[in-house]
Amino acid sequence: MTPTLVRHHPSPAGSAPRVDRWARARDWSEIQERMLVPLYEAVYERLEVGPGTRLLGLGCGSGLALLMAASRGASVTGVEPCSPERLALARERLLPDAWDKRARADTRLVGGPPRDAADAETPAYTLVTAFDPIGCLAGDTEGLGEMLDAATPLAGHGAPVVLASWGPPERCATAAVLRVAKKLAEPLRGTGSWRPAGRDDLEEVAEGSGLKPDGSGRVACPFGYAGVDSAVRGLLSTGLFDAAISATDQAQVDKELKEALHPYQRRDGTVWMPNVFRYLIARTR
Repeated sequence: MTPTLVRHHPSPAGSAPRVDRWARARDWSEIQERMLVPLYEAVYERLEVGPGTRLLGLGCGSGLALLMAASRGASVTGVEPCSPERLALARERLLPDAWDKRARADTRLVGGPPRDAADAETPAYTLVTAFDPIGCLAGDTEGLGEMLDAATPLAGHGAPVVLASWGPPERCATAAVLRVAKKLAEPLRGTGSWRPAGRDDLEEVAEGSGLKPDGSGRVACPFGYAGVDSAVRGLLSTGLFDAAISATDQAQVDKELKEALHPYQRRDGTVWMPNVFRYLIARTR
């Protein structure tokens, strides 16, 4: 919420900031993506993901969650319609090649909508995940609902669908930092600025997509960085500050972001921000 951690969210039309998207994708893969590993592990353990699992990962990013599922023996398919750069990194991680035979031959990665992840000969998926956390940007629940509407017909009856969100702002230290994005993006109000997570966000999305809620959980996912510069790169890689950059400029965002991170910097220079994320398990009908 890569996405949402989270993930790339495009800026308003006509005002996209000039960024090196390959560098952003690398920063996501090398710095930020691992922050949600406790969430992935908790979900996979609870649902007993293993050799019998056929997983469809929506918004798979650079593929870390898929890689963890594949290491448990699952057959994985990832859909990443927003960032071809992240998808290219996922291919490096997951697809077999001439010198690395550890990857599963049945792994699939799709750079389009969920419907491209199946055909008449593809068995139904037994698990769908949408780990990109909502509760970040205005309108992010609508985007997730649209993706679910396209993906759930590819899953079997009663298959679990996992949705994720940021926890309550008072339980997420990073919320204070993300308020910088909201403040700076104020001139572009309603077009991609940060907003606090709602208590029932996940249930509303699930029910709107015809899914039946069937359990939930909370997971501690602290954000830890080697230093302030690493933290800035990691947070910028989420795309959550793009609207702020469009409304001001890169230098202003970097400056205020570093100031906001100061309270979370330790004596040794590292940055540590405790956070709680929430997941919902829903079932297809």
